[in-house]
Amino acid sequence: MSYTVNGEELPTDDQGYLLEPNYGDDVVAVIAQAEGLTLTDDHWKVVRCLRDEYREHGQTPNFRHMMKALAFLIAVVESGRASGRVRV
Repeated sequence: MSYTVNGEELPTDDQGYLLEPNYGDDVVAVIAQAEGLTLTDDHWKVVRCLRDEYREHGQTPNFRHMMKALAFLIAVVESGRASGRVRV
């Protein structure tokens, strides 16, 4: 299996995960479409949050850090503004 994005073939493993990290908007949209998802603004907020974590730390966040970041993001989305930290 692979994904084709802008004419470039991106190889995946047996489970469909990219072999090389590529989190560009076009790649995210192609993978979402292949999974039958229509991305909303809230989906993109999560994608950007995880992308920022990857860029900052050089790896995807472990589950604990991912949940902490997402809990904060959810609180921001629900409140309409950043109002402090969320402890998980």
